[in-house]
Amino acid sequence: MPVAATAIEVEGLRKSFRIPTHRVDSLKERLVRPFAARDYRELRALDGISFDVRQGEFFGIVGRNGSGKSTLLKLLASIYRADAGSIRMRGRLAPFIELGVGFNAELTARENVVLNGVMMGLTPNETRNRLDAVIAFAELEEFIDLKLKNYSSGMLVRLAFSVMLEADADILLIDEVLAVGDAAFQQKCADAFREMKAQGKTIILVTHEMGTVEDYCHRAMLIDDGHIQHVGEPDEVGRRYLRMNFERSGGDASGGVEGDSDIRMLDARIEDAAGGRAASVEHGETIRLRVELESKREVAGLDVGFIVTNADGIGVSQLGTTVGGKDEPVGAGRHIGVSVDIENPLAAGRYFIHCGVSRAMTPDVLLYVHNCVDFVVFGGEARGLVELEHEIEVVIGDGEGSDGGGSL
Repeated sequence: MPVAATAIEVEGLRKSFRIPTHRVDSLKERLVRPFAARDYRELRALDGISFDVRQGEFFGIVGRNGSGKSTLLKLLASIYRADAGSIRMRGRLAPFIELGVGFNAELTARENVVLNGVMMGLTPNETRNRLDAVIAFAELEEFIDLKLKNYSSGMLVRLAFSVMLEADADILLIDEVLAVGDAAFQQKCADAFREMKAQGKTIILVTHEMGTVEDYCHRAMLIDDGHIQHVGEPDEVGRRYLRMNFERSGGDASGGVEGDSDIRMLDARIEDAAGGRAASVEHGETIRLRVELESKREVAGLDVGFIVTNADGIGVSQLGTTVGGKDEPVGAGRHIGVSVDIENPLAAGRYFIHCGVSRAMTPDVLLYVHNCVDFVVFGGEARGLVELEHEIEVVIGDGEGSDGGGSL
């Protein structure tokens, strides 16, 4: 199968912004210190990124707020000028960075459609010929001669999206526009995008919605802090984005400690498959809990227990183990490492683990740490708390006189 030609080629793209560190808030301050030196800090939005998009490809760009994805889209649209690097495009470009830009509130919908069509490169006659299709898709036939200042926000969004669909462009740059209108109109938008994909349009879509990326995109790119983190299959990019989105620095494991000083907690963490500290776990992957304790005095056996709760404080599971015993006491100054691998049928959401340590076979609590660690489960189709393994059998009888029925 022949490889499609390249529609967009980006090499070594860099873009920085100068942000003043001292803000002048009054006219008086400006007059008193007209020549005062101004200090700036440099915000490096993009730091030498390179990628390409093939003709006819639906290409997704995802990343957290401030990652540089919108800056990249504006560079592709020639709204910004790059500090360094190059952008090459093959085909006619239509950028849709924000729906409704270019509308005049004092003009009617009819007049705005013609005006925007001309701005997109169509002749006035071509635009008028498409007017009925635009208004019909937006479901605004009764309001075509109403000034836009009297439109609701939903009506404006529907009109803007409909105008966008009429662009005769080879390459479309789209920023967060799929979730527009009510449920019925969103389905119309989804059908329209599938049709554009089938027509072989080259589309770059910036979005936070991973379901949209997986549904539409052939490939996707994850960008963070001005650097490309991954380019590849949409589902893999989606997983990496969700994992990155929930990453955060770990807290102090000693917070919330109750009990005497015989035992103290050194660390508590969730680990990834490589043994690194993790803040999130994909549904179905093993939850690897690691806890490190230290005995301040000799203890004749310990019971170490854990309670897993969801974000609402509802208990999901309880587990534990015994360390040492009368014949094998835990000596003073000894480090105790407890590793727990937990199957993960949990639904997506945030979960907390509480840890308690007591003398073996007694209610004598030596240590209790509330929320010693928390983590996020992402992905999966589970609803409720967990996804239960199950088998379902259905038996349908032949009608009257049959002893059939259903069994679950």
